[in-house]
Amino acid sequence: MIKGFEFAAEGRTYVCTLEERRGTDGEFWWWFSVTGDQSSYAVFQAASADTRSSVQERVLQFYNNRVFKRSQPPTRGGHWGRRPPTPADAAAPAPDPKAAS
Repeated sequence: MIKGFEFAAEGRTYVCTLEERRGTDGEFWWWFSVTGDQSSYAVFQAASADTRSSVQERVLQFYNNRVFKRSQPPTRGGHWGRRPPTPADAAAPAPDPKAAS
């Protein structure tokens, strides 16, 4: 199994470390941190077939997706009591206001 390493990509430095999960016997996870980001991430379990290149690719894919999602405007969720309209609701004809009189 490979050991931790550092790499630079897209103006950032990534530090990848291999750490054993607490309370397990031999279950390792890849952790990484990125310059300019206060958090560190453990996004996938280590495998015996891991290479520096494969880990780097997975880290970049995860982090770029995270940066993209954070750049998107927040979506406002509906109220818990309101259900979204169903296709049947949209297809139903509107009531005739004259018929109610």
